[in-house]
Amino acid sequence: MDKKQAEELKQKLFHKKENGWNKKSQKEKQEIFNYADQYICYMNQSKTEREIIENSQKIAEENGFKPIEKCTSLKAGDKIYYNNRGKSMYLAVIGKEPMENGINIIGAHADSPRLDLKPNPLYEESEFAYFKTHYYGGIKKYQWTAIPLAIHGVIVKTTGETIKINIGEDEKDPIFTITDLLPHLAQDQMKKRLSEAIEGEDLNLLIGSMPIDADITEKVKLNILNILNQKYGITEKDLLSSELELVPAMPCRSMGLDNSMIAGYGQDDKICVYTSLTALMNIEKPQKTAVCIISDKEEVGSMGNTGMESHVFDTFIAEMLNKLNVNQPNLLEKVFINSKMLSADVDAGLDPIYSNVSEKNNASYLGRGIGLSKYTGARGKSGASDANAEFVAQVRKILEENEIPYQISELGKVDVGGGGTIAYILANKGIDVIDCGVPVLSMHSPYEVTSKLDLYEAYRTYEAFWKNA
Repeated sequence: MDKKQAEELKQKLFHKKENGWNKKSQKEKQEIFNYADQYICYMNQSKTEREIIENSQKIAEENGFKPIEKCTSLKAGDKIYYNNRGKSMYLAVIGKEPMENGINIIGAHADSPRLDLKPNPLYEESEFAYFKTHYYGGIKKYQWTAIPLAIHGVIVKTTGETIKINIGEDEKDPIFTITDLLPHLAQDQMKKRLSEAIEGEDLNLLIGSMPIDADITEKVKLNILNILNQKYGITEKDLLSSELELVPAMPCRSMGLDNSMIAGYGQDDKICVYTSLTALMNIEKPQKTAVCIISDKEEVGSMGNTGMESHVFDTFIAEMLNKLNVNQPNLLEKVFINSKMLSADVDAGLDPIYSNVSEKNNASYLGRGIGLSKYTGARGKSGASDANAEFVAQVRKILEENEIPYQISELGKVDVGGGGTIAYILANKGIDVIDCGVPVLSMHSPYEVTSKLDLYEAYRTYEAFWKNA
């Protein structure tokens, strides 16, 4: 075999992996940048799960979606949603086929690693006022010191009044921070392991230093409470029934001299929320019912009544069957067994600086399109959801027929990587599931990095799945 024949055979048989930008025309690049601009705007308005649900509901209603509880019956083409306690959400477009034949689901999660205020957060020490925090999800604690932080969330009074809090995002707002030790005095600190250098109990938010003009104890704390009382009408006791989160007070922005990337907080997994939500807005009378999940609590195990471990999603599907007037015993189980799902969660992109933790032939790369993970788990695939080959082939077919670049990877080297998504929860219902999301650098940090090309290809992937699966 001569060299030319060998090259032809290589082209035919090898799996060619290449940068997705190479095949994009100038017009297509502009479409990608335009879509990314919309995403960045959404991200800057949606830093917490409550804000994600509020803004996603607005988008849905603008596109004709109605609350399922207001529908007395359903038919093909109807667009519905259910808002679960303002922290998770399920949307659907009713398909032409009976739901017994299965439904097509895409599910992402709205929560991201952050710092939550403790139930009794406010205290004074050495004439400084602080909020005590408890970190949420998997974080590197040292990354949350000496950066600008904002307070988002709600305070609910016993009267039922809900007060929305958002301090630190507007340029006129004050910001907050968690102080760190100066290097001149940090010799002992810097000898510690990274996981031990900052203690969880030391992640205290500095919020004030000015005492009230009175001859009493805890003057700074009283001044802070007086400010909160004047602005929001609350007392310290009202903080007992609050959900206040600390998030980076840094905007999501285009990144790089070529504007090819996006840097911002919470892209895990809000990038998949936005791409799946906007893709669903394009679906009209699908063959099979198209369902979009925006879940909560994934970063802490998906527990609770807004997490995927709850039965609220099952109730949403059962209610659709009721209002289609087709429900019967065991039909819900049949629907799930015949259904297919993309678990829309981000993947760890290969970072050349830390490439030693990845096996390069099975890693996701920024700019190469959507990332599929056949299985998750840790070590010997412990806790994994492992997609069967038949379903992987079906997803590949959809992507290739729609000329969508994709890559199949795993989360780090064997015995080094490990993680999970909501995939196993839906797989336990009998649904065919594969993880399918956007590769991310600096995942779980206060400022994550993604590719605009991958963002757009995720959007195209989710739309193609609902139209073709």
